[in-house]
Amino acid sequence: MSIYLDVIWALNFLVDLMLLMLVQILARKPVKRTRLFLGAFVASCIVPLTILYPNSFFNHVIGKLVYSFFIIFSTFGFKSLYRFIKLSLLFYFVSFAIGGGLMAIHFFLQRPVSVTLDGIITFNQGYGDPVSWIFVITCFPIIWYFTKRRMDEHVGEQVKYDEMYKVVLTIHRESFESIGYIDSGNQLVDPMTKQPVVICDQPFLQQWFDDEEWKELQRVKEHLDFSQLPKKWEDKLHLIPYQGVDGAHSFMLAIRAEELTIFYNNEVLQTANVLIGIQFGELERDGQYHCLLHPLIIKQSIIQSA
Repeated sequence: MSIYLDVIWALNFLVDLMLLMLVQILARKPVKRTRLFLGAFVASCIVPLTILYPNSFFNHVIGKLVYSFFIIFSTFGFKSLYRFIKLSLLFYFVSFAIGGGLMAIHFFLQRPVSVTLDGIITFNQGYGDPVSWIFVITCFPIIWYFTKRRMDEHVGEQVKYDEMYKVVLTIHRESFESIGYIDSGNQLVDPMTKQPVVICDQPFLQQWFDDEEWKELQRVKEHLDFSQLPKKWEDKLHLIPYQGVDGAHSFMLAIRAEELTIFYNNEVLQTANVLIGIQFGELERDGQYHCLLHPLIIKQSIIQSA
C-alpha cells in the first residue's frame, strides 16, 4: 500500500489552519498570520510523527493532550493560565464540533437499509451498533452541556465586545493605548468636582511607573500615608471617596491625566484633565480590556465634539 505523505500532510495543514482561525475568531484574540501558520504547521506534524513512529508517546491519550497544548502555545502564546486553558478548551470544542458535523453529514448520506434488485433487504454494518448507542447516550448530555455553556459564555463576551473601544491615555506626556469597556454600572464621580472617573487596572497603569514607585503607591493606598507618595506624582494624585456595593465606604486613588482619547465607532473623542481611578489588580481576568469607561465621559465628549 502506497501512502502519499505529502498530500495527507498538506490536507491536514489546511484543516488545522482553518480550525485555528475559527478559534481565533471565537476567542477574539488578535494573532499574527505567521503565528497561525506556525500553529497549523506544528499541528500537522502529528501526521508524519504518527506514520513514522506509530508507538511514540504522542500516539497515546496523554501525549495527544500535551501535543494540543503545544499547538495552542505555538499559535497564541502564554499570557495567563486562565487564558491558556480557555483557548485549549475552545480548540477542543471547535475540533469536536466540526468533526462531529462531518461525521453527521457522512452518516446522513449513508443508507442504513438497502434493497437489492431481487427484493432482498440488507442492513449496512455498524448501524445500531450497541457500543455506538451507549457512547451516544453517555456522551450526548456531556457534549450538549459543554456546547451550551461555551456558547452562553461566548454570547456574554460578544455583548462586552460590542462595548469595547480603543483608548489612548496620556500622563506625564507619555501615551499608551489599550482597550476600554463602556460600563453602565460605573457611576463613580469626584464628589467635589462632579467629574466622572475612568477606572484603569494595574497591568495598564504600571507602564507609567517604575517598580519602586508602584510599591510606594500601594503603601499609600493601604495606609493612606501620603508622606510615602512618590515626588513625581504629588501634583497628580487625588483621593476619591466612594460607596461600595455592600454599602461600605472606602477611598480610591486617582491620577489626573492630561488627555484620554477614545476611538468610538467612527469618531475620535478626546477628554482633557480626566480622572483615572487606580485598580490594583486586573479588571478582567482574561485581559480583554483594561479601562472601565464612564458613560458620562462618552456623552460629554460627543456633545463637545458636536
